[in-house]
Amino acid sequence: MDDKDIISLLKREVVPAVGCTEPAAVALCCAYAAEALGTKPRKVEVKLSANMLKNAMGVGIPGTGMTGLPVAIAIGTLWGRSADGLEVLKGTDAQRLAAAKEFIAEGRISIKLCEDCCDTLYIQVRCTDGDLHSEAIIAREHRLLVFREGPCCETFDIRASLGGSNTQQEESADGLSLRRVFEFATTAPLEDLEFINESAKLNEAAAEESLRGNYGHELGKTLSRPLGKGILGDSIFSHIICATSSACDARMAGASIPVMSNSGSGNQGIAATMPVVVFARENHNTEEELTRALVLSHLTAIYIKQSLGRLSCLCGCVVASTGSSCGITYLMGGGYEQVSASVKNMIANLAGMVCDGAKPSCALKVSSGVSTAVLSAILAIQNHSVTSAEGLIEDDVDRTIHNMTRLGSLGMRETDRMVLDIMTHKQKGTNQ
Repeated sequence: MDDKDIISLLKREVVPAVGCTEPAAVALCCAYAAEALGTKPRKVEVKLSANMLKNAMGVGIPGTGMTGLPVAIAIGTLWGRSADGLEVLKGTDAQRLAAAKEFIAEGRISIKLCEDCCDTLYIQVRCTDGDLHSEAIIAREHRLLVFREGPCCETFDIRASLGGSNTQQEESADGLSLRRVFEFATTAPLEDLEFINESAKLNEAAAEESLRGNYGHELGKTLSRPLGKGILGDSIFSHIICATSSACDARMAGASIPVMSNSGSGNQGIAATMPVVVFARENHNTEEELTRALVLSHLTAIYIKQSLGRLSCLCGCVVASTGSSCGITYLMGGGYEQVSASVKNMIANLAGMVCDGAKPSCALKVSSGVSTAVLSAILAIQNHSVTSAEGLIEDDVDRTIHNMTRLGSLGMRETDRMVLDIMTHKQKGTNQ
């Protein structure tokens, strides 16, 4: 891939999002379908892939104080604008929320698992009003509309051009390697990279908002209090964990604030951004070094996600934290060999972390990922790397990455089914 291709890839994958990207993508698909219908639907039928359903069940919806899909579907259907992309859930006020609750109470929404779905990311929305009907489908990527038809739009269908199933390996990693990622991040003209600094502004603002409220499990806020400082200390390490988990606390609890996402995930965007920003500020790195470290972090995460797939049983925090470990290693003065070592150290530790949906406790997983990112960078800068005699690690770092993504996309498939089964059959109020 040449520099222009990589810049285009970064700008496509690092974008603002309000709320968790899975319910936001569902709301976006509802907006597409409702716009195609041209009138207020009397019925909305939604079919989702298992991974979409899993990731949208327990997360807060911005501006509502509610969790889960029904309210996101109602808002997207009644007021969503497809032009807003993954910020489609912004601007919900009390009046709109009341109408959304009424829409839900009237039984107008149907949510089903798509049993024969070929893609891990698949959303199908059908809106009806009497004899009128419309349909929209988003697949492969959170913003990728692949089909739409209805009385108020021309039929749009690109499904045939997408090829077969993306369940195993959703995108090709051709054209990128870790060495190419490092080379681009450290040598491309600075003026071509400065757009990435917006990720720092948005995600820092999310972390600051979290400390002004009581969001989720308040992990970041707890760590910033005397109790947290007394145990973890007042160090760069504790500040990284606090800032990153704070932004995640706010986002997962449904704060009405945008964050910069990575590869369709806000938490991945946060985990790829905040550790790098905090370390650079406190290590007195230059603004150019911070910019390049952010590009290295975000692009590493994108590179790994290309072979892992958009949604999988492997927690995305592992991927994004691997990116931030690379960024921190670079800020410590590391070169390509040290960056490669940090990747191997990360994979040796976190390769089996399971994704059990998007929810407030994701802040705990993010904190695990970024704390390991710091440890991995410290080892790497001292030229300590997990060796090819150990587990998934090979001498070639790109093969090591591929081993992890094979595990996450293929090896953990049955685990993914078990996780969804457990989540959808829990007996609340018991210890069973």
